[in-house]
Amino acid sequence: MAKIVVLTPSPSDPSYASQWPQVLERLKEALMPAGFEVSTSPWTDHVQSVEGLRGFDMILPLLTWGYYTDYADWCRACDLWDAEGLPVANPARTLRWNSDKAYLKGLRDAGIPMAATLFVDQVSEEAVSEAFDALGTDTLIVKPTISAGAWRTLRVQRGDDLTTAMINAPQGAAMIQAYLPSIETAGETSLLFFGGKLSHVVNKRPGSEGEFRIQVQYGGRYQALGTAPAEALALAEQVLGQFDDDLLYARIDMTQTEAGDWVLMEAELVEPDFYLASDPAAGARFAAAVKARI
Repeated sequence: MAKIVVLTPSPSDPSYASQWPQVLERLKEALMPAGFEVSTSPWTDHVQSVEGLRGFDMILPLLTWGYYTDYADWCRACDLWDAEGLPVANPARTLRWNSDKAYLKGLRDAGIPMAATLFVDQVSEEAVSEAFDALGTDTLIVKPTISAGAWRTLRVQRGDDLTTAMINAPQGAAMIQAYLPSIETAGETSLLFFGGKLSHVVNKRPGSEGEFRIQVQYGGRYQALGTAPAEALALAEQVLGQFDDDLLYARIDMTQTEAGDWVLMEAELVEPDFYLASDPAAGARFAAAVKARI
């Protein structure tokens, strides 16, 4: 019986304590019927030594939620796992690269369409004030390049008191983007790929009027779609074509502009929720991809 370990959050991080155990159970429900022995271990236990990860046929970092609050250790761990040649999927070097949203610069330069974006080393009132004109918009999204789950993500309007608006602004490198109002109506659409093949598609919308965040903790509503819009699938495949590593899984998040054009939001290759609750049959497809990889 093949042995799998799912890496989980640090025991000292309560941020997602009410969410990740449910996601873990869905992963187990997918993997165990396929004949896998599934264990769990906090990723923070394997920063200095990999001895606790020896003997597993596959290491899944799917629940390393909150790594961005301990980013130095996260990078140290990824480098160690890579150097030791551990069977991490996705590869540890991919995890390190994808965990800093600065990777989006490269995708943008390669011609991948996305919202107009400025990358800054440090958020300041001056940088935000100048971004309105630079990006040609009256509404901005400001978020850290190292983050997840809308952590320290702000929506700022032209004319806002920036001193007040930026109380919880990102600290350090950040992205300043033109806000796409369609996120409130069309939402965000995620295309899930297992073993390079499209598994399922999920649309995510804010749970209340005026909200722009689609995460569950902010009331987001998720719905599986029967098929992927052709243009969305084409964009996802274009994004996947930019990656050299052989990926076990990928979640490509995108939305539409007011004109109806699809643009990339994120390429989630580290610890994406697969939304198995929205499409239970997808669990079997993930297990099949894991079995093929092992």
